[in-house]
Amino acid sequence: MTLSTTPAATTRRKLHRAWYVAAVAFVAILGAAGFRATPGVLITPLREEFGWSTGTISLAVSINLVLYGLTAPFAAALMDRFGMRRVVAIALLLIAVGSGLTVVMTASWQLLLLWGVFVGLGTGSMALVFAATVVDRWFVRHRGLVTGILTAAGATGQLIFLPVLAHLAQGPGWRVASLAVAGSALAVVPFVWWLLRDHPADVGTTALGAEPGAVRTEPGKVNAAVRAVTVLAQAARTRPFWLLAGGFAICGMSTNGLVGTHFIPAAHDHGMAEPVAASLLAVIGIFDIVGTVASGWLSDRINPKILLGAYYGLRGLSLMVLPSLFAATTEPSMLIFIVFYGLDWVATVPPTVALCRRIYGADGAVVFGWVFGSHQIGAAIAAVGAGLTRDHLGAYDLAWYGAGALCLLAAGMSLAIGQARGR
Repeated sequence: MTLSTTPAATTRRKLHRAWYVAAVAFVAILGAAGFRATPGVLITPLREEFGWSTGTISLAVSINLVLYGLTAPFAAALMDRFGMRRVVAIALLLIAVGSGLTVVMTASWQLLLLWGVFVGLGTGSMALVFAATVVDRWFVRHRGLVTGILTAAGATGQLIFLPVLAHLAQGPGWRVASLAVAGSALAVVPFVWWLLRDHPADVGTTALGAEPGAVRTEPGKVNAAVRAVTVLAQAARTRPFWLLAGGFAICGMSTNGLVGTHFIPAAHDHGMAEPVAASLLAVIGIFDIVGTVASGWLSDRINPKILLGAYYGLRGLSLMVLPSLFAATTEPSMLIFIVFYGLDWVATVPPTVALCRRIYGADGAVVFGWVFGSHQIGAAIAAVGAGLTRDHLGAYDLAWYGAGALCLLAAGMSLAIGQARGR
């Protein structure tokens, strides 16, 4: 007896093209994350070779953080106008040029231009909006899962790059570390150009989970950049916006601006080897992923403003304890701080997004873009402020205590956010 099979039974089910696009986006974000790990590793080597103050070097980081934040609300408009593939490829090239040319710089203004402007514009064009654009265009099913994976790419990049860059900076030198970042960004460009596509229709398919034959909805007549500014003007008239933006600015101060930029040189001031300090900061990236996923789960079940109040309050208390934890060796108390801070690092994002959505409805995503901009402005202020504190006082202690007090203020601001659309 001969058994027959249908073509459907014999043909293997192909993996949807959307997963390849998501994979390329993950690698691109991963490659761009290399620079986010660079400043903390290179502050001490640059200070020792060129004699530049910590404040001067931190100013370059601050410019980068501001541009990273302020470019984000307009990145979607750039992608609508020129396409994701072009914008991301150019962004990676800017990061590669900005990091690579630092090896021949001789003046501090060149650091401000390369680290600040070039890399700031490059990383800003690949901020959270890139992940959101990929998900919106290519996925109907699994949107939450893919968003979480792409958001985690930044933390994963920090985990990969920090220890490697620290060893390179201490061994072959900081120039080799800068070239490594440039090379990693440059290596991703061909994959982006060949494999990333702007819309499913470009390759004759539909978004994953979309109905067969579904067509892409064209953008509205209102220019995305105009809409971003209009939404800002409307939200700025409401009380919840300023409470959210103020709290998230403090979030940026206490994470990217302070701990992300100055933890390694602060630990070095207490005798800890930079590769060891970099490894501790990388561990934050591991628990960052766990904390963000858990926070998203909690945001569906607990009032988001209560979560924010708890996160900021606990973060503030931990920062006030941190100055007493620094030592030449890694003590258990420091490990406890690292684990806790990792869990709390980006845990503020899901409840902040949830509040923007609840309060501002369809404009919630755009409002969050501007709130995220305030996060980066706060980070920039803390980066340069902590550097000046170190220059003038010889230690970072005041910066840690000040950030802790501000986090307690952010806790109160979060709890004061109203649930109705405020006016």
